Amino acid sequence: MYNKIILAGNLTRDVEVRYTQGGSAIGNTAIATSRKFKSATGEQKEEVLFVDLTFFGRTAEIANQYLRKGSKVLVDGRLKLDQWTAQDGSKRSKHSVTVENLQMLGSKDDSQGYNAAPAGDTYSQPAQQQGYSAPSQPAPQAAPQQAAPTNIPEIDINEDEIPF
Repeated sequence: MYNKIILAGNLTRDVEVRYTQGGSAIGNTAIATSRKFKSATGEQKEEVLFVDLTFFGRTAEIANQYLRKGSKVLVDGRLKLDQWTAQDGSKRSKHSVTVENLQMLGSKDDSQGYNAAPAGDTYSQPAQQQGYSAPSQPAPQAAPQQAAPTNIPEIDINEDEIPF
């Protein structure tokens, strides 16, 4: 089976980072993507999708340092179904993405006032990182590792096609 998702969009909030007992960083935020289309009546419409993102390790720290609400990013990772029971006893669920690679799309001017990383830099999760354990479970005692940048395949997209 294959589980891979690629999203390009704008962050809807600043990255929130917390650390496991073992010292590994976990970052959470969300991305907004949109698409424009014509309805059956010929009317121009826009559909917006919001997806939660989870970063791990050095990628989470880099995202927290360089990205802010509104930052343009391209992420790829695994689609995950989160399920829980709400306080009222109802069962809830949502889809989220566990990010494996992050590419910053904005220009340096977009990041002015922050410690701006060059646009287009790519950050990846270490290959051996398998996922996230819930905070109530004991965290693995592995030392944090620095991820080496990897290349994401070029995507041939005209800037007019990008929905933001």
